[in-house]
Amino acid sequence: MTSTWVPPDWPAVIPRLSVANPEAVVKFLRQVFSAEGEFQEGRPSEMRIGNSLIMVAGIVARAATSSFLYVYVPDIDVSYQRALELGAESMEPPTEMPYGDRRCMVRDKWGNVWQIATHRKFHA
Repeated sequence: MTSTWVPPDWPAVIPRLSVANPEAVVKFLRQVFSAEGEFQEGRPSEMRIGNSLIMVAGIVARAATSSFLYVYVPDIDVSYQRALELGAESMEPPTEMPYGDRRCMVRDKWGNVWQIATHRKFHA
């Protein structure tokens, strides 16, 4: 459904990360989650992961915030390893969950927590 009050192809709710080094966070998103989008100087960078949109902005007008996000990826083990290589701290190693996800959790260098998952099976 298209609405006139939301830009075309944008969701009505968009997570926005306010960080001290937005260019580095954009690089992290591109390398760990295969995010699409480029760093934008002086305005929020619009990063797409699958069908989702995340804005990444600096902290000129506001304090840095930390977020907790759940992200589905094609291969959780690859994304987990990339996150660790880029300096993220492991909070939970990849584990099979009873609801069908293989999931892990990392904290990036900017304080954001990412639960990274690959859905493997559906349950009734």
